Amino acid sequence: MPEGPTILVVDDEPPILRLLRTSLGAQDYGIVEAGTGRDALRRLAADKPDLVILDLGLPDISGLEVIREIRKTSPVPIVVLSARDDDAAKIAALDLGADDYVSKPFSMGELMARLRTALRHRFQSQGEPPLFASGDLSVDLVRRLVRVRGQDVKLSPKEYDILALLVRHAGRVLTHRQILQGVWGAAYPQDPQTLRVFIRAIRQKIEPDPTRPKHLLTETGVGYRLQAPCDGSANSPDIKGQRLRE
Repeated sequence: MPEGPTILVVDDEPPILRLLRTSLGAQDYGIVEAGTGRDALRRLAADKPDLVILDLGLPDISGLEVIREIRKTSPVPIVVLSARDDDAAKIAALDLGADDYVSKPFSMGELMARLRTALRHRFQSQGEPPLFASGDLSVDLVRRLVRVRGQDVKLSPKEYDILALLVRHAGRVLTHRQILQGVWGAAYPQDPQTLRVFIRAIRQKIEPDPTRPKHLLTETGVGYRLQAPCDGSANSPDIKGQRLRE
């Protein structure tokens, strides 16, 4: 199963889809495909990708219209990949909210670099660190990589989503409900025991001693907190008691 971010590829050319499927898959990106603009909008809502690669020349609606519709509801990075290399098309796409524009034919190395840059910019614009490091734990939010003492750690998709949410709010207490809603969405499990099972599994993978965690801390009766890089201890007075509002 891919460990990297999920990318929605919107293109109706089978050779391009095959090339991107192979090249992105080799870099551990998850791939979601759409051959039309309307299908792209449906997949965006259903799969919530981390980035969109978009061709402007689609068989139903214009790629520019797809950008316009996406930007009504989502800040997801959009990298246009199009045979249209005239300035008017580039300006229109960027003005509508695309993050970058790559013309066909293209270099895969250049495209990969632009994807990484777009993902980094997304995290930075949201005030989130692309790379989190605290003690022997590091989490790369761009590549969805988790390492402990320099060794890669394999988390399930839900385990990673929980850890990533805690990374984005490192040092703050998140309630059980906030975590469940943030990871599962509106139809989140009502029983906190579901979350406890996942937290236990994460600790088994990232903690030297899961029975005495130093990274993923329990706030009894409330929720969980990920130790921030500046925390001196589990009871740091600067962090203890900081909670996001329900």
